[in-house]
Amino acid sequence: MVVIDFPSPGPSPSPSPYPLGAATTLAELAEDPHPRLASLRAHEPVSWLPELDGWLVTRRDLAMDVMRDAATFTVDDPRFSTAQVVGPSMLSLDGAEHARHRDAFAAPFRPRETHDGFASCIERETDRLITALEPAGAAELRTAFAGPLAVAVVTEALGLVGTTAATVLSWYDSIVRSVSDITAGLEAGPAGAVAYAQLRAAVEATVSDPDAASLLGSAARRLGLPEVASNAAVLMFGGIETTEAMITNALLHLLRHPGQLALVRADAGLLDGAIEESLRLEPGAAVVDRYATRDTVLGPATIRRGDLVTVSLTGAGRDPAVFPDPDRFDVRRANARLHLAFAHGPHHCLAAHLARLETRIALRSLLERLPALRLDPDRPTAPYGLVFRKPPALHVLWDRAA
Repeated sequence: MVVIDFPSPGPSPSPSPYPLGAATTLAELAEDPHPRLASLRAHEPVSWLPELDGWLVTRRDLAMDVMRDAATFTVDDPRFSTAQVVGPSMLSLDGAEHARHRDAFAAPFRPRETHDGFASCIERETDRLITALEPAGAAELRTAFAGPLAVAVVTEALGLVGTTAATVLSWYDSIVRSVSDITAGLEAGPAGAVAYAQLRAAVEATVSDPDAASLLGSAARRLGLPEVASNAAVLMFGGIETTEAMITNALLHLLRHPGQLALVRADAGLLDGAIEESLRLEPGAAVVDRYATRDTVLGPATIRRGDLVTVSLTGAGRDPAVFPDPDRFDVRRANARLHLAFAHGPHHCLAAHLARLETRIALRSLLERLPALRLDPDRPTAPYGLVFRKPPALHVLWDRAA
């Protein structure tokens, strides 16, 4: 799971002309960004986009430069809308404060701890969801499988006392709506503040419960209650949104490429390669945002202090300098894990191992238990979204048991 923010517009510099950037629309980047990103990467790898009111970085090496240099390209800026809704968190801090927030939550998300702590929960929930779907022979798997699974795992990870997956989902929907409203320059409605207040109350109840051995209780030994609550909101958001997208995108890639799917069915060891290749081609979080803390030079561009610098993780994942034949889905691609779908540097996704584990178990179970799983030819789909990319719906068919 990757957690990112949506910045509101900042000051506009007076850059030298960037004709490709000037011709780029946000609608194009949401609908089908790959041809435009390829052109930008080849000719304007750091380009000024008037519609973004900021710079867009599309080349992998330059993207890495931005993400690992938190002193020059920071997330700690008052324009970040998530912090306006939930307060400071590991998402919106850099330096020592970022490390203090992040370290308080890190232990359960190390590789061994992730498997030991979450595998049985993921397998149990995956089994429950597929068992309910099996008799129908058809389903829309984003909302009937990937989304509910992501919500259930986040609910388990947070360990909130007396809270159901349905409640967590309702909080998530309201908080995201408020963040989106602020990003669009609108006044956020009251629902987000109400939801966050309820989440914070649940965090307080969990932390104060002597019988609750939870991630939040452990974090509260190092952070104040408002800090625990704000990070719980960020983990909830990242764990639901980007993991749902990761599962849905990977399944879509496999079902769109029967030859590659056949390879995975013949060799289960290739499933991890399929997941990494899907992350490279279509990361659930398409971009991450930073703000320049000083005047600086990035590749061919001169960045001014205060400028928004948006890194295209999608563009970096198809950089032909690193990934030959970059638009091809190849489950045997040797270097697919060099993608940047989980970001890079100090803000590398805290729960990347959990997202991978969840996706691996989900895909393996779907392919094993739904015979001849295939896309519904009458209901085609494709990933969509400017910031988060996934199919709006994923309709599939399979052969029902006699």
